[in-house]
Amino acid sequence: MPEDPVPVGPKNDLSKKPHLKFLQGPQARGFELRLAIQIFFEFMRGFRKLHFVGPCVTVFGSARFKEGHPYYEFARETGKLLAQAGFTVMTGGGPGIMEAANRGAKDIGGRSIGCNIELPFEQKANPYLDLMIEFKHFFVRKTMLIKYSYAFIALPGGYGTMDEIFEAATLIQTGKMKHFPLVLIGKEFWDPLIDLIHQSFLNEGTISPKDLGVIRVCETPEEAVRIVHKVVLHDFGLTYGPRPKRKWYLRE
Repeated sequence: MPEDPVPVGPKNDLSKKPHLKFLQGPQARGFELRLAIQIFFEFMRGFRKLHFVGPCVTVFGSARFKEGHPYYEFARETGKLLAQAGFTVMTGGGPGIMEAANRGAKDIGGRSIGCNIELPFEQKANPYLDLMIEFKHFFVRKTMLIKYSYAFIALPGGYGTMDEIFEAATLIQTGKMKHFPLVLIGKEFWDPLIDLIHQSFLNEGTISPKDLGVIRVCETPEEAVRIVHKVVLHDFGLTYGPRPKRKWYLRE
């Protein structure tokens, strides 16, 4: 019998999209070196842009909820309360929950930051941002959303929101990040997920009982912001001191 053919990567137009091509397995060494350099500069651009924005709280949630939806209004109130507490509100920069949280911060003159992502269907940045930075790679964007925040609040969302929640939860669980608050708003939406964590993850031993404290669930924006404010100020000693000074020789 003839040997089975060795599978090769699909031939398509991915060569025109290097940020997609690198996911298709081994590439030419020159391509991978160039990509690594591009990713390095994408990280550095994010670090430089966001160095002076803190202290932040990142709000996660779906891009699909429109103004007038209860979850949109919850997110707007969350952004407002965070800004009143002195935090910079950071989101993924897009529409829906992200827009609402940024809008809530701007309603009272708070600081509002967005880390948008380039997508094939062109996710546009929302108009309520003091600073917007756009990324090609989700993993670079997620690093920025986590690196500059002292807490994370999630409202209902889909795959992307789940990815962001469990990224933060994993970093806390494994000690790669301090036990910053990770709070989910909306018990009706999140209770099935919490039941899965308790009934499957915990019962099967894939997490330990202490890991249950990584994620908290509450019903209202007021409760979520109270948790964030208490933990960040009292447990981690965050103060409202002066912001870092810009250095002229770094062209900041």
